[in-house]
Amino acid sequence: MMKTPHSNPAPDNEDDLAAEYAFDYTKAKPNRFATRDSSAKMTIIVLDEDIAQVFPTSEAVNTALRQLITSNS
Repeated sequence: MMKTPHSNPAPDNEDDLAAEYAFDYTKAKPNRFATRDSSAKMTIIVLDEDIAQVFPTSEAVNTALRQLITSNS
């Protein structure tokens, strides 16, 4: 016996989302995946494609820049 595929019902044009939701911030919990160390800050810098091919990771970029800093000091 062959099963007939179920067809999806036509989507409603009605939006089920409310215009606004009330969020109780007193019940919010801190993000357990977020960095809690305030000294660990990140700055995002976009590299040109040719440079990104030479430095594939942030560690490679940081190492090269630190060497440049120490050689110029």
